[in-house]
Order: sequence, then structure tokens, then C-alpha cells
Amino acid sequence: MVASAAFFSTPLAAADRPPADARPLSEIVAALERQGYGPIVEVDFDDGRWEIEAYRQGRKFDLRVDPHSGALLSERADD
Repeated sequence: MVASAAFFSTPLAAADRPPADARPLSEIVAALERQGYGPIVEVDFDDGRWEIEAYRQGRKFDLRVDPHSGALLSERADD
């Protein structure tokens, strides 16, 4: 979880903020870490969802996560 501290300090533009009723980003990150992702190297909020770059088993993945449920919407290997 040490690597996650770097992106929490990154300010988001007003238009790119998650909705007020979204799950806290810390919960979403913790859930991804429980699923074996880490380190998490980049997090952006765009088009109504979290876009996250993270590693799992030495491979880099681009993830899209629903801000309300925390559900993983898509996972794409970034080779």
C-alpha cells in the first residue's frame, strides 16, 4: 500500500471528480490489492469511471473500475 500514497496527493480537475456518492478511492484500491494487484502506479477518473494502471504477477494491466460499486469493469494487459 506504500505505492498507493503517491497518487492520493494528485489533484483532480473539477470536471474529473468522482460523484459524491462514489466509494472512497482507498476502498477501491484496497479491494484491488486483495485481488492481487500491486503496485498500483496510476489512477485517473475519466468518463465516469476510475482508470487504473496496476501490476499483477509482474504484468501491467489497465483497469476500469465503477466508482459506485467498486466492480472491475474491464482488465486489459498492457504489454
